[in-house]
This record gives sequence, structure tokens and C-alpha cells, in this order.
Amino acid sequence: MSEPHGPENGTQRLPAVESAPSGGVLEMDQSASGSTYEPTPVPEQPGGRAGRFWSGRRIPAAVVALIVLGGSGLLLYDVAAVRADHPAMRWRRSAADDLASRHLDDVWVLAGSALAAALGLWLLFLALTPGLRAVLPMSRRHAGVRAGLDRTAAGFVLRDRAVEVAGVQSVRVKVGRRKATVRVVSHFRELDDVRADLDTVLGTAVSELGLARPPGLSVHVRRPAKKG
Repeated sequence: MSEPHGPENGTQRLPAVESAPSGGVLEMDQSASGSTYEPTPVPEQPGGRAGRFWSGRRIPAAVVALIVLGGSGLLLYDVAAVRADHPAMRWRRSAADDLASRHLDDVWVLAGSALAAALGLWLLFLALTPGLRAVLPMSRRHAGVRAGLDRTAAGFVLRDRAVEVAGVQSVRVKVGRRKATVRVVSHFRELDDVRADLDTVLGTAVSELGLARPPGLSVHVRRPAKKG
């Protein structure tokens, strides 16, 4: 992102500080100002609908594959050994005896069933959800091209735009999938004026990100905490 340049001598014009009233003290009675508004709808792009990016789930898939492969191989080896008139492994005999002697309301049976059900639900959740929540899909201009923007990078863009507003001392930005929250500390100017400028600047910045679903914007401006 290009930085604003000053005049030809390379200097940059600084924001003017408001003049104090006749008493010599600058009035700052208001302590906070905030606004929240929903994003404007984006028309359908010529490249088609931009859906979320799906995660490859490589680590969970590899772990499940290794567990299933190891368990199946061990069980298959034991079954083949029994068919060849060899005794079954001790763990399978113990498991068969325990399952034959324990009732369905036994604590260990219920705990094992709950663990297996939780693991199955977790695997179903991973299979049916796209993941990659940190990547925001961008508008599709061409049918064969998909692009995404990291939420952290989007937060950096909004932060850089916010610090250019006169009166802004510090900025914290949190970008979610549906809303971007901007918290600003202003050390001079009226808070409502600072917030109005931030609404305009950040609204333009959000539209320039090129996202398929621009997040809503929530801006909060406050005074610095008093020391002592």
C-alpha cells in the first residue's frame, strides 16, 4: 500500500491541534464514541459465486488412516494366525472375555462408547466443514481464478488506514468473517468527528479489499486512560 507523500521537499503536513478555549484548558468531556453498521450487499461477480476455501485436513486424515491401518493390520494378522491353528493374541482373548462378562451399563463400556461417539462426531465435523477460517474469499472476476485474503492482512490494511486520520493515537483491529471491530484511542479532536472520519475512511478501505462478503464495521473511539 502506497504511503501518502508530502510536498516536494519531502516533509509531511501534520494535523493541526485544536485551539484551547479562553480559559487555557481544552474541553474533552466526552469519553467514548462508537458506531456499527452492516456491510452493503455486493452484486454477483461475472466469475461466479465465491465460496469459502476448504482445508485439506491432511493431519487429521493421516492420523485416522494410520490408526485404521494399524488396527486393521493387527486384527487381520491375528485372525489369520487363528485360522492357521495358532492361539489368538492375549489382548484379543482378554478383550473378548471382558466384553462377554461386562454389562452394557458398566462404567467402562459407557465411557468407551462416549469416546467413540465423540471421535466420530469430530471426524464428521471435520469432513463437513470447510475450515480455513482465517482466509476470506475475494470476489471472482474470472471463472477460473479464486483468490483469498488473510484476516490478519486485512486487519493491517484497516489499521494503516485508521492511523492516517487526524486525532488517532493508537488502533486495534480485529477482523472476523462477518464483522471488523476497530478500537481507536484519540488524544485530540472531538470523538464524534474522529469517528465520522474513521467511518468514511474504513468504509472505503473495506470496499477496496475486494472481498466477496465484506464484513460489517464496528468503530469505537475513546480517550486515553488517565494516569494516576
